[in-house]
Amino acid sequence: QVQLVESGGGLVQSGGSLRLSCAASGINFSIYVMGWYHQAPGKQRELVAAISSGGSRYSDSVKGRFTISRDNAKKTVYLQMNSLKPEDTAVYYCKASNIWSSNEYWGQGTQVTVSS
Repeated sequence: QVQLVESGGGLVQSGGSLRLSCAASGINFSIYVMGWYHQAPGKQRELVAAISSGGSRYSDSVKGRFTISRDNAKKTVYLQMNSLKPEDTAVYYCKASNIWSSNEYWGQGTQVTVSS
């Protein structure tokens, strides 16, 4: 059974920090591209950051503020979010993608709320 379990969301003031975690099970974690997406009310879900063996990439809105990392031994991907802004408020989702097989899996989402 494949599971992606997210944690670390919550309420934080503008300028504060949070670290999101996503623990995977049931997959060969090291061969998967891992990503974080967010979705605000009434908006499309969009990519925030992704990481593979080849490196990482970020949306323009979070460059310089967020850092994605992974620990293959723990089968966990992280999103360190610093200098948070109210516009970062959204549900954040973890995604695992096996590009070669086209398999993909989503976490349940975790709410991040940034107050002004």
